[in-house]
Amino acid sequence: MSIEVLKERLRSGRTSSGNVWQDAPCGVVETACADRQEIVEVSVEPSGVLGHSVAGVSADPGNAVGPGELGCSEAASAAGKPSDAEVLAEWERSGVRFAASSGRLEQVHDAARRRLLDCIVPTLDLGPILQEGGVYRGCWLESTGTINSELLARFVPSVAANTYLGFAKLQREDGLLPYKITEHGPVFRQIQLVTPLARSAWGYYLLHGKPQAFLRSMYDALAGFDRWLAEWRDTRGTGCVEAFCTFDTGHDGSPRFWHVPDTPHLGDPQRVDPHSPVLPFLAPDMTAHVYCQRLILAKMAEALGEPEESASAWRAKAEQTLDSLFRHCYDEEDAFFYDRDRQGELVRVQSDVLLRVLACEVGDRAFFDEALRRYLLCTRKFFTKYPFPSIAMDDPRFNPNSNYNSWAGPTNFLSIIRTAHAFEHHHRYVELTWVMQPLLSAMSRMTRFSQTLCPWTGEEGYTEAYSPAILGVLDYVERLCGILPVADEKGSLWFTGLVPYAMDHGTEVAEETAYSRNVDGAVFELFNTREGSEICRNGETWVRFPYGLRVVTDRKGGLLGVIGMVSVPVTGTVSYEGREIPVTVKGNEWLAFENGIFVSKRDIGVVYPTY
Repeated sequence: MSIEVLKERLRSGRTSSGNVWQDAPCGVVETACADRQEIVEVSVEPSGVLGHSVAGVSADPGNAVGPGELGCSEAASAAGKPSDAEVLAEWERSGVRFAASSGRLEQVHDAARRRLLDCIVPTLDLGPILQEGGVYRGCWLESTGTINSELLARFVPSVAANTYLGFAKLQREDGLLPYKITEHGPVFRQIQLVTPLARSAWGYYLLHGKPQAFLRSMYDALAGFDRWLAEWRDTRGTGCVEAFCTFDTGHDGSPRFWHVPDTPHLGDPQRVDPHSPVLPFLAPDMTAHVYCQRLILAKMAEALGEPEESASAWRAKAEQTLDSLFRHCYDEEDAFFYDRDRQGELVRVQSDVLLRVLACEVGDRAFFDEALRRYLLCTRKFFTKYPFPSIAMDDPRFNPNSNYNSWAGPTNFLSIIRTAHAFEHHHRYVELTWVMQPLLSAMSRMTRFSQTLCPWTGEEGYTEAYSPAILGVLDYVERLCGILPVADEKGSLWFTGLVPYAMDHGTEVAEETAYSRNVDGAVFELFNTREGSEICRNGETWVRFPYGLRVVTDRKGGLLGVIGMVSVPVTGTVSYEGREIPVTVKGNEWLAFENGIFVSKRDIGVVYPTY
């Protein structure tokens, strides 16, 4: 398919209901409902409304499923929830559309957008907020309220903001944030920390016009939470953050917490079982969380015009936390982070704790590269066919069973969506594509949006309509072959010239792709083929570039530079503003566009898989 055909497909496919393509083939979507399981055949009706039929029963336009549902609730009206209309309108304002020349990824992407509505629910007096989805009825701080909403902020920012502010609004007077928000109110039984809320909120602030009132609310809430953690979760005086139970980290079913209760003593987040021989744990992921949070609180203090000593104090506290993390939780010989129990023993379970710590920006690039070689890109450890498993494969406690809520082996979608920040913080873009490509192949086969995947086969596991899986599809498509607005001070846009690769049995995922996004009133489009890529701005050709590059621009489309996105050098020509500019770029290399030419500013090489 030529770029001109892709243009026609992307531009003519838009309908009143959004990203639905008139000529999309029928697919089969298996939906697991609370009271039944059924096979639903999905078909695109001429009106652009998604119709469905239970196996063996013909679809009837009178029973057509509206944009909010895929048939999982018989009681739902065709219009979905009252809040769906505004959410869909906000999605439309983003201009995000995706088309592919072949394969199922386009259908799965469209289904993800539709199922996302199931996970956006008006709650209490907070307005529509994001919920975890599937069997998880509520909004969890470790996931929905942080990394999930961090991704959602690129598509439906008002819901992300409501979600962040909901945790601040429902904060306890003593500073404790709820670990969960439900229709019945906030819940404070445990703390459940993974992705720092400060990082997610700061990203929203940078992406959406630097709203000062939003930042003030989040800063005050997070400063209060920091005080609570320092008072109640450092009982051993080490400077680390302590886990009192399994659920404090969300590591349900992990061998990391064998012989540890799931919840704090008597359901009180301030109490640890006094008779436990091992608790409290000095937890590396929770300690890294506080380290990263304090660094970002320093940035927030500066942005809010707080006295200079406030930012300095936050940075000093962050360094103290980092020192405690390495002193108590890091094993030099293994080059790995472990919990340390009450007896001073390291809990030697190699888990995705490593990825969590790295995603909290712990360590420099050399440190991260060593973690790649020894663990994350090692096929004996975590580099499964569908990465990353929750336990290292060479640990005898590793169990890849993905049919229940488990962090004992299967690949969890929360790990999948937490991965990008760890890699991109150190500019390991090429290596990240090696993680993304097989997962996109698995995503193209998804029918339920499950919590887990089998690390061997990529088959879906536990539950359905799970927002991390839904957002994982939207994020990975945009990150690999779409237009991604970056939460940085420059307001950068990434246009990535790759296409999903046929990793599984030669089955095509999406041979050629088209993607669009609105930015500050301009319509940007990206068309990718294996011969090259083209960016259009407001319908006119803006940039042409070779396959295997990421073009970086400002929000107006001004060219800032290019990044090599494949492991081998790419040589070709970038067409921009009527000029043909020669370019040769190596994997991960950053070439800045200065005075009409490309200038190498960073060349870090590529870290290759190990065995």
